[in-house]
Amino acid sequence: MFNHLPKATQALLWINGGLLLLKYIIGDANFDPFALWPLGGGGPDDPSGALSFMPWQLVTYAFLHQNINHIFFNMLALLMFGAPLEYTWGTNRFLQYYFVCVVGAGLTYLAWAAVMHIHNSVIGASGGVFGLLLAYGMLFPKQRVMLLFPPIPMDARTLVIGYGVIELLTGVLGVGGNIAHFAHLGGMLFGWLMIRYWRGQPPFRKPPRGGGMRGGGIKR
Repeated sequence: MFNHLPKATQALLWINGGLLLLKYIIGDANFDPFALWPLGGGGPDDPSGALSFMPWQLVTYAFLHQNINHIFFNMLALLMFGAPLEYTWGTNRFLQYYFVCVVGAGLTYLAWAAVMHIHNSVIGASGGVFGLLLAYGMLFPKQRVMLLFPPIPMDARTLVIGYGVIELLTGVLGVGGNIAHFAHLGGMLFGWLMIRYWRGQPPFRKPPRGGGMRGGGIKR
């Protein structure tokens, strides 16, 4: 099955799964420096003061997951939405978009953590995955998708809008436990901006003639 996936999607699945396995083998603490830590350090979560924000964490955090449940839903979404986008855009565009969403989600979390005085680190590919979900809804708005819980069919655009509203409400209200809701929203926001940049839509200038996005895909 995996051999028939586009190569970037396949690589992301293998890397994320392999790192979770390695985490179980050598222990969580060895990966702490690669989680995304708030500016100014981890506060009570890091009494030694040894852990603090480093630039590479804006990428590395997205390859780490807490447990099987955490990685399962992220990788399922990557499989469902990432593969069609990579087939449409090509590998280079897909990776460019994915990592813009990952970094954008990380920056959004850092800003939110600074405002709210949050000291928890964050891990997981959810910011990038939510960016992929947004792109899928924009490129294939009428495509029917099926939720797992509950199993309700709906079009992709409705799914994106629904998830966006839920993430915003849960983030503002501070519910949902240890979930970085504003990182998810940041992934969607930066993904939306990236697509508008490719399409030459405000607040960006139009791309050179013959480039950019038309309809559902990007000319390669």
